[in-house]
Amino acid sequence: MARRPKFPKDMSTLFNSTTGTFAQIKAKTNSLSLLSDIVRQICPDLPEDAFNIANFVQSTLIIEVKSPAWGQRLQFERNNICRQLNEETQGQFTKIEIKVNPQGHRQQPNQNTYKYIESKTNKGSVQSISTNTAAHLLEIAEKAPKGLKEKLQKLAANANKRNK
Repeated sequence: MARRPKFPKDMSTLFNSTTGTFAQIKAKTNSLSLLSDIVRQICPDLPEDAFNIANFVQSTLIIEVKSPAWGQRLQFERNNICRQLNEETQGQFTKIEIKVNPQGHRQQPNQNTYKYIESKTNKGSVQSISTNTAAHLLEIAEKAPKGLKEKLQKLAANANKRNK
């Protein structure tokens, strides 16, 4: 049996094809960016991170909003957005659904955030304050009411113990 030569396929043909999964993803991504541009044109005062075109299902466009205030702003412009969507997409989208999702726009915390959270939750690791800060606390305690005065003095004394 003769061996068939296998030449590598050009990957750009997958992205430029008109059928298949990549073509569907590309078409949907282009549609979502077009829809996002339409909303930005109609509501230029909305911050970039205030809304997100979440999805579109059948003839309904789903917009996720970070807060109810921005959701209300989009509600006021709903008719204008629907009209513009209808014109731009030749009647493909006729309805808009606005959902408030404050969790949807969270960015991934960086390493420093994790350290801060750990230091807040780990009650055994209390950071000590400097002697200079302790001196300022004692000065403030002189003019403070009785309950606050005792707490400030205790805090300053605790700082002096850690620094020794």
